[in-house]
Amino acid sequence: MLDSLPGQKFYRQSEVTNASKFLSLLLRHRPGVIGLTLDPEGWANIEEIVTKSNGRLTRDLIDRAVAENDKARFAVSEDGLRIRARQGHSLEVDLGLKPVTPPEVLYHGTYPAVIEDILRDGLSKMQRQHVHMTEERDSASAVGMRRGAPIILRVHAMRMSQEGYLFYQSENGVWLTEQVPPRYLERYD
Repeated sequence: MLDSLPGQKFYRQSEVTNASKFLSLLLRHRPGVIGLTLDPEGWANIEEIVTKSNGRLTRDLIDRAVAENDKARFAVSEDGLRIRARQGHSLEVDLGLKPVTPPEVLYHGTYPAVIEDILRDGLSKMQRQHVHMTEERDSASAVGMRRGAPIILRVHAMRMSQEGYLFYQSENGVWLTEQVPPRYLERYD
């Protein structure tokens, strides 16, 4: 299926999806793949991305990937010249997020192969900067489905916060923290 926004070239949905995945790789994990450098806050110059991607990305395709990403993974600067990932970095970046008080409960989606380890050891950020959670059970389920039947965990976030753990919320509503010890987790199936 071909689709376009006004004034833009036609792109297949798969091209937009692939552009989004490539942007995630560049802006969250491996900017060096194309010789890109991120600033300390994770921003990259869009024209530099276009130039260094050797035709793989165009400005129109980047704009489509940003506009159509169902998880709003990317932010474009107010002047429209720079782009960054909102969260999910394995690189050290300062997103400028301030600690906020979380809701009573948050959710985290995972899959059966790791549930025993998580219930024993808790949630860790692994190679990322933060553990990701959501206020929506359905969103957590969608994340867990990436590797089969999802398992949803309820995170007792307010209790964690009251006991000194810091929480942040990215611009797209994803909740972030450094770890979730097992005592704050409950299986929610």
